[in-house]
Amino acid sequence: MSSHHNQQSRRRFLSNFAFASTALATGVGSWVIRPDWANAASDPIKVGIATDLTGPIGYAGNADANVARMVVKEINDAGGLLGRPLELFIEDTASNESVAVGNVRKLIQRDKVDLVLGGVTSSMRNAIKDVIVARGKTLYIYPQLYEGKECTPYLFCTGPTPAQQCDEFIPWLIKNGGKKFALPSANYVWPHTLNVYARKVIEANGGEVVFEEYYPLDQIDFSATVNRIISNKVDVVFNTVIPPGVGPFFKQLYEAGFLKNGGRLSCVYYDENTLSINQPAEIEGLASCLDYFKALTPEDPVSAKIQAAYDKQFPGTFLFAAGSAATGTYRGLKLWEAAVKEAGKVDRDSVAAALDHAKIAEGPGGPAEMVPGKRHCKMKMYTAVAKGGNYEIVARSAGLVDPKEC
Repeated sequence: MSSHHNQQSRRRFLSNFAFASTALATGVGSWVIRPDWANAASDPIKVGIATDLTGPIGYAGNADANVARMVVKEINDAGGLLGRPLELFIEDTASNESVAVGNVRKLIQRDKVDLVLGGVTSSMRNAIKDVIVARGKTLYIYPQLYEGKECTPYLFCTGPTPAQQCDEFIPWLIKNGGKKFALPSANYVWPHTLNVYARKVIEANGGEVVFEEYYPLDQIDFSATVNRIISNKVDVVFNTVIPPGVGPFFKQLYEAGFLKNGGRLSCVYYDENTLSINQPAEIEGLASCLDYFKALTPEDPVSAKIQAAYDKQFPGTFLFAAGSAATGTYRGLKLWEAAVKEAGKVDRDSVAAALDHAKIAEGPGGPAEMVPGKRHCKMKMYTAVAKGGNYEIVARSAGLVDPKEC
């Protein structure tokens, strides 16, 4: 993702906002979206979104902000919550922890939001969670797939965990790829912790990790890594390199003949947004395991309806996709809505107590429910393979998969 692309995406985001007549800019990287209706007797309930609108993973953050706008509008169109309208506050975390902390503080101190939802990377969650939960005494929902082990009170996770992404997926990879794995990785908390779990599952299923390596987040030359993969006759690349490095890495592997010689790419955050980073041929056969793929829509009317509503409201390059946390954002807001309805009020303790066992019967990919006492979410999981630039679903979980956390 070049800086030119970032400028483009920021400009596009701002022009999108210009059309949303209800959105007001309230400082650099800050927007507030007021409901169409509000009466003097009903104070709005304030929802804060903190996400990367700019920076290398702006494609994900923009999709998440769009989902929040869509769900909040749906709730308001149906009469709000507890007879009160929702007001949406959006802050740019800019793929930069130090910028993020200041902007998230605005949500807490200036805007006095009742909930913060957001953060894409784990390093971002770790940077902002204390500001929200400990010092801010505010409820926090983290929507992204991640490495697990986040057991902070008042912090609820609505994306997949390593157990949900590895337990069925890795045996599938061994069967449909081979036993020799390489674990090339970005050097931060998510890859390190996920790889510990992945390695256990690989070895328990008769596979072998040939090597596990960590690279700086901005590395784009992977020739030494590619050479090791080819010379060690690796069957499966279980990748956790992220943008901006992942595009060049996959391209270099392709050019070295990894796919042509029967190698299998796999990457558990790869979704419809990330498919476009490379030419289709460079990632042909890439396998991913997520809670939702657009390929589900022909068989799942609820997913089809949510996908169509999003595509209609937000046509363009920021796609509704699971690896970008868009599905976790949708799920998080709907579970929170169910919890507020049950609690009958919006104070943190009451909502957290109801959110502890909240369920939704419908959502992208299927129903979802929080595991009581665990602050993590059970959901259906799907394995899909890239073919000609699109995904095809090749396996699915029998039911809702346990996150096995906390």
